[in-house]
Amino acid sequence: MVHGLARPGTQAEFGHLVGISQPAVSDLVARGVLPPGANLIDWLQAYCANLREQAAGRAAEGNGPSLVQERARLAKEQADLVAMKNARERRELAPVWMLEVVLAGVSRQIAGILEAIPINLKRNSGSITTKDLEYITREITTARNLAASVEFDWSELDGQERDPEGHSAGPDPDGGT
Repeated sequence: MVHGLARPGTQAEFGHLVGISQPAVSDLVARGVLPPGANLIDWLQAYCANLREQAAGRAAEGNGPSLVQERARLAKEQADLVAMKNARERRELAPVWMLEVVLAGVSRQIAGILEAIPINLKRNSGSITTKDLEYITREITTARNLAASVEFDWSELDGQERDPEGHSAGPDPDGGT
């Protein structure tokens, strides 16, 4: 039978030989799995090689990722999850909502202290003028309003890791991801 396949055949004939439709054969030719114009033996060998690659997880079906790529992506995600859990346990990470609650509490305390400055100055200083107190009050209000309007902007990091004091630790080795 092998000698009968050492000739060019039609896509329909090859499809019948391996049990797939003619459009499926046409797709294999279009994707370069089956070389155009080759004989039936060459197509059969290429088809079997492609099936072996798919079974081993080395070949992608269509334009999607291969099984090996999917497994690698899953392994990376699992490793990232474990790394984040470990960082939380070492208290290197905290949820954003928790940071917001803590910062809001500290901000309220700071605002209270700042707002008391003009009153305390007036009580404790015999030489401060009303104009000086108004200036101090305006500056405190400006600073308080600026602090109240702060929003975190991830793009400010520019792919840089920062230590707790805000100093750059160089480019992110993962490219910012």
